[in-house]
Amino acid sequence: MTYCDPILYRLLLALLLGAFAASSHSAEDVCSSPPVTSCNECLSRGPQCAWCFQETFLNTVSVSERCDLAVNLEKKGCEMEFIERPGVKVEVNTTLPNTQVAPQDLLVQLPTGGEVSFVVEVKQLERYPVDLYYLVDVSASMQENLDRLKTVGMALYHRMRDYSSDFRVGFGSFVDKPASPYINVHPSKIENPCNDYGIQCRPAHGFIHVLPMTDNMTEFTRVIQQQRISGNMDTPEGGFDAMLQAAVCQGNIGWRPEAKHLLLLMTDQPSHLALDSRLAGIVVPHDGNCHLENNVYAKTTSMEYPSIGQLAEKLLDNSIHSIFAVEQGQYKWYEDLIPLLPGAYLGQLQKKASNLKDLVIEAYKKLLSVVELEVAVHDQQVHRFQVNVTALCPKGSQATGINKCSNVKPNQTVFFNITISMKDCPSEEEVLILVKPVGFNETTTVRVRPTCSCRCQVAGRCLDEQDETSCGAGEEQDDLSLFSDCKLGGTGPDCSGRGLCVCGKCVCDHTNLGMVHGNYCEVDDFSCPYRHGLLCGGRGQCISGECRCESGWAGESCDCPSSPEPCLSDDGQLCSGRGKCLCGRCHCNDPRHSGQFCEKCPTCDYSCQSHWKCVDCHLSNGLSEGKAKECNRTCSPLVDYVDGIPDVMSESVKQCLYPSSDMCHYKFQMNSVFDSAQIWISRYPECLSSQQYYPTFIGVLLLTVLLGLLILIMVKLLLMRRILAFREPPVYDMANKDSKYVPTHGEKTITYRRDEPLEMHIHVHKIPLNEVWQ
Repeated sequence: MTYCDPILYRLLLALLLGAFAASSHSAEDVCSSPPVTSCNECLSRGPQCAWCFQETFLNTVSVSERCDLAVNLEKKGCEMEFIERPGVKVEVNTTLPNTQVAPQDLLVQLPTGGEVSFVVEVKQLERYPVDLYYLVDVSASMQENLDRLKTVGMALYHRMRDYSSDFRVGFGSFVDKPASPYINVHPSKIENPCNDYGIQCRPAHGFIHVLPMTDNMTEFTRVIQQQRISGNMDTPEGGFDAMLQAAVCQGNIGWRPEAKHLLLLMTDQPSHLALDSRLAGIVVPHDGNCHLENNVYAKTTSMEYPSIGQLAEKLLDNSIHSIFAVEQGQYKWYEDLIPLLPGAYLGQLQKKASNLKDLVIEAYKKLLSVVELEVAVHDQQVHRFQVNVTALCPKGSQATGINKCSNVKPNQTVFFNITISMKDCPSEEEVLILVKPVGFNETTTVRVRPTCSCRCQVAGRCLDEQDETSCGAGEEQDDLSLFSDCKLGGTGPDCSGRGLCVCGKCVCDHTNLGMVHGNYCEVDDFSCPYRHGLLCGGRGQCISGECRCESGWAGESCDCPSSPEPCLSDDGQLCSGRGKCLCGRCHCNDPRHSGQFCEKCPTCDYSCQSHWKCVDCHLSNGLSEGKAKECNRTCSPLVDYVDGIPDVMSESVKQCLYPSSDMCHYKFQMNSVFDSAQIWISRYPECLSSQQYYPTFIGVLLLTVLLGLLILIMVKLLLMRRILAFREPPVYDMANKDSKYVPTHGEKTITYRRDEPLEMHIHVHKIPLNEVWQ
C-alpha cells in the first residue's frame, strides 16, 4: 500500500479496527449471551468469565449482568474482593519419598477451559534389582530352543549380575487355548498331542505358571530340565493371552515393587489376536484380570484373546518391559506390533537359541536407556481433558517422539513438561490422571479438582440461590495465578507472557516451535537468529527475543568478535587509520581503499606523473624558498625539499623520478597517509654526462627505427602474398576429367601430374575349359 491510496487505506484500517473490536467483544458475548441465572452457570462459560457477588451491585438490573469479564465488572462498580472468578491452583505433596519420579502427588484446581502446566522429573538409576520371567512357547517346534534354555540359564544369571545388584528369575509355559479348532479334540490327542509320532507330549494349555521369582539358580535349572514339549494344530499360538496373565498376576509371579520387571517371550510363531477366539465359539471379552487356579489359567476356554490395546495397558499398569525373542520367519510380524506396546524390545532368535544370553543383555541395556512417559485418564473422563507431554532430554541423549528420550545414561534426569487443560466440567469432585514412566515402579498422580461452582457468600446468604451448598461460610477467593515474583524485572506480563504463574513460579508454555524455559520463561531456542545452524551462533542465550552474547562476542547473532585486535595493522593503527573495525574486519571509510587493513588504494591520486607539473614548477624556479611558496599556491600537494631521498619500502610511501629538461632525474617522494599527499624533492639530481647520454640516446633511437622498418616490411610482404594468391586462377587438368565437370566456388580441386605413366604388368591365369566354375 502507498500513501497515494487514502480511500483504500481508510477502508483497511476500518476493517482492522472492526475485527479487533469483534474479537474483544467475543469473550464478553460468551459470558453474557445467552443470559445466565446463576454463578455456577457463569463460571461454566469459560475461564475468562467472572461473577460479582457484591450485594449492592446493580440492584436495578437483571441478575445476568453479574456475569462478565472481571475488568468489565470492575468498571461497572463491583469491587475486586467481591468478584468470583475461577483460578488455577497447584499444590505439590512434598512429603512422599521418591527416588526415580518427582513429584509423586499433585493437587490441581482447574476451571472449565482452564489450563495448567507442570514438570515431572524422571531419574534413571543404575544397578536396579531385576525380575526376569521366562514365558516360553513349548509347542513341538520349540524343542531345540527349550533344550538351549536348559544350558543357558546359569550363564545368563552370572552375566546379569554385572548389571543388577539383585537378579531373580521365574518360568512359565504356554501353547494355545485347548479348544477346537486350535487343537485336535479327539480323546487320544487331548492327553497326548504327539501320539502319532510315538512320543509322549504334555497336553496343550493356555498358560501354566511353573516357577515364581527366585534367586536359586539350582532350582531354576531343575525346573527347566523337567519341561516337555506339547502340540497344537494351527500355526498361531496363544502368546499374548499368556502374557496378560503373567503381567496381572503380580502375587503369583512374585514381581517385586522395587525391581525392574522384564517379561521374556520366546516363540517361533505369531500370536492369536482379539476376535480370533470366536472361531471356537468364545465370545466373552477378556476382563483383564488374573485367573490363575493352582497356577493354571482357568479361563482360557471361556474368555477371548486380549486386544493389543488391552495388553499394552496391563503391561504399563504393572511396570513391565516386554522382550520378544522370535525366530527369523516371524520377525516381521512382531516388528509391526512392537510400536503399539510401550516399553517393548524385539530381538531375533538365532537357530537353537544360540544368542539368547546376548539378546537378553542387549535388550536390558536398551530398555534401561529409554525413558518414556505415558498418561492415563479414566475412560469416562478422557473426553473432558487434553494432556500434552513434551520431553526435555538430557545432554547426550536424543528425543524419540514428544514423550520419549533414548540413549539416557544412568543417573541422568529427564524432564517432562506436562500441560493439562479441562474442556468440560466433570460431575466428579476429583478426577485422577496418572503420569507413569514406562517400566518404572513409581508414578505421578495428578488429582484434578474442577472449580465449576461458586464459593461466594454475602452477609451469610448465597447469591446463587439454586446451589446454596456451594457457598461455604468464611471462604475467600484464592487466586494463585497472580504473583509479582513471576514478572521479569518486576514489570511486564507474568512469565513473559509465555507461561503460567503457579505459586510464585513460572511453568512455561508448551510450544511446537521449540523449548521455552528460564525463571520467567524468558529463554527460548527459536525466536533469535541462527548462525551456522546454532542459535545465537552457539555463543549466547536467546532471552526475550534477543541474543545475550558471551564475553568476547557481539552482534545480532553473536558472530562478531568484540576485540579490535584482528583489525590492528603492523604499525598498531586501527585499520591503518582509514576505517572502522566491525565484526573483526576493517570497513574502509573511503571506498577506494581496500585490503585487510585498508592499506591499499590503486585508484588514489598519488601516481608519479600526476605530480610532474607541480614538481616542474618548483624546479623551474630554482628550488628557491620564495618561489616554492608560489608553486604551493597553485599545486595541491605540499612540497618540501630534502638533501636526499632514502629508500623506503612502505605501502604508504611512494618514490618517483622526474626527468627534467637538463637531462637530469630528480627524485621525489610522496606520503599517502595524509589526506593531501606530501612531496619531498631531493636537492641533488642524478644527471648523465653528454658523452654518456647522447650515445645511449642515439643507440636507442636507431634500434627503435630499425625495428619499426622491419615490422613494416614483413607486413607488406604478407599482404602482397595474400593478394597474389587471391587473383591467380585455378588450373585444371581437363584431359583426364569429364568435360562437363566444372568445380564450384566452394570446392577445392587438386590435380596430380606425372610425366610418364607407370607400366603395369598383370598376369591372369586362364581357367581350363573342362573345369566347372565353383
